[in-house]
Amino acid sequence: MTSSSPAWLQPDWPAPANVRALTTLRGGGVSQGEFASLNLALHVNDDPAAVVENRRRLIAAADIPSEPLWLEQVHGTDVVAVDHRTSIVRADASVSRRPGRVCAIMTADCLPVVFCDVGGTRVAAAHAGWRGLADGVLAKTVAALDTAPGQLLAWMGPAIEQAAFEVGPEVRERFMAQDPGSDSAFVPNARGRWQADLYGLARQELTRLGLAGIYGGGFECFADSARFFSYRRNARTGRMATLIWMDGARA
Repeated sequence: MTSSSPAWLQPDWPAPANVRALTTLRGGGVSQGEFASLNLALHVNDDPAAVVENRRRLIAAADIPSEPLWLEQVHGTDVVAVDHRTSIVRADASVSRRPGRVCAIMTADCLPVVFCDVGGTRVAAAHAGWRGLADGVLAKTVAALDTAPGQLLAWMGPAIEQAAFEVGPEVRERFMAQDPGSDSAFVPNARGRWQADLYGLARQELTRLGLAGIYGGGFECFADSARFFSYRRNARTGRMATLIWMDGARA
């Protein structure tokens, strides 16, 4: 892929052949400054024309079958079915059972999680920051997929690493109240606060929900400034997109 083309990475997971997924990287767009260069979010005060062009380039380069359903994400737990939607909706996860319809999540530190079933008949994408994780966005997404959790696969995309994700004691207490085992995802620091492991918290939740096929993790959005946007590193910054869809009839 040339430097002028949108850049992305693909999940390393045993998804069915008809399931396509990717997470964009920073390169290959037209946005400038803090948003350089493949910013895909309209809500971060980037030039709207640049965002539209970035989206157009990505769709063309990755052979994406339809315009993704871009969500208005609010760190909540609402899940929307994309199959008959065309306009932006307020939600933090989406599901599809229709080939050619694209679920999309935008992130810059929060954890994107994509799902599919082993038969390749349904897909989903969830936006899981710590608030969404604590409130049950993954559980609601799994429920919306409406199949046995043991038949689902999940992949965790680029998120902030534990070493860079400092939280207050109230965050740890919120998770501990739900599951004392969450303690393993928090490490105390010298400031009397905690370093939280989003990947560990999500893996614990997915395991509790009954999933065995859990993949991904290990990315470092904060440290890897060449590849990833990070809100904690630069409050004024762009957003990556994590997309998933099923091949088939074009929508």
